[in-house]
Amino acid sequence: MRKKNNIPNLMVNLFLIIAAVFCLMPLLLALLNSFKTKGELLTNVLSFPEKILFQNYIDTFEKMNYLSSLKNNVIIVVVGVSLIVLFSSMAGWKLSRTKTRFSKVLFALFVFSMLIPFSSIMIPLYRVVMNLGIKNSLWGLGVIYSGMGVSMAIFLYHGFVKSIPKELEEAAEIDGCNQFQLYFRIIFPMLKPVTVTICITNVLWIWNDFLLPLVVLSKRDKYTLLLSTNMLFGQYSNDWTAILSALVLAAIPVIIFYAIFQKNILRGISDGAMKG
Repeated sequence: MRKKNNIPNLMVNLFLIIAAVFCLMPLLLALLNSFKTKGELLTNVLSFPEKILFQNYIDTFEKMNYLSSLKNNVIIVVVGVSLIVLFSSMAGWKLSRTKTRFSKVLFALFVFSMLIPFSSIMIPLYRVVMNLGIKNSLWGLGVIYSGMGVSMAIFLYHGFVKSIPKELEEAAEIDGCNQFQLYFRIIFPMLKPVTVTICITNVLWIWNDFLLPLVVLSKRDKYTLLLSTNMLFGQYSNDWTAILSALVLAAIPVIIFYAIFQKNILRGISDGAMKG
């Protein structure tokens, strides 16, 4: 019986290993070829480098102005995620506790907005950016990300708030808490599991996004890591060793971040959305 039960487990593990290798293969190939010379790269993509060239990374580090681009990424992520968490948690809490037709319609509109593709609003969004004067503004780009990310966050917060006993809020109100004290002292600390999930998913989304920064940012000193990497693509020729090393450098921070906080994603989703 044990052998029969082990066969499905072995098949599942084998499938997961194959899937992991398949998903990691592009990154592994990029890492492998980033240490090669141009001649080695064009000769055989799958071969190991004859000599590891760290000079590729040194040159690329300077070409893409790595530290400045990294700082720009951090500013955009911090502004966007902070605003998403603040406003979405408040909205999700109030929409969950307010049982009116208007609150239900408003929540449905937030959910419906998640279905709208970015390509359909790109041109109107660019006009709004120009009219507001936030072109080439890192803070403005963070605000735009917050507006685009609140819908999913409100959906998750709305479901999680339902698992919080309403008696806690009533007891706090009897003790004299106003709405802001009730939110910051009682509600928000209890939203930690789903807040962690929202923070992680939005950090990964904003960090890896390319199209929206391409629309909003045009000054070289405002570029994100991916925009700086895109500059390495020439009109008539491409330096693939520099491009691959740039992609590895751009991926390192988010890989480290994900490796540290990956356990919180499934925990937050299971404790958050599934409780709704």
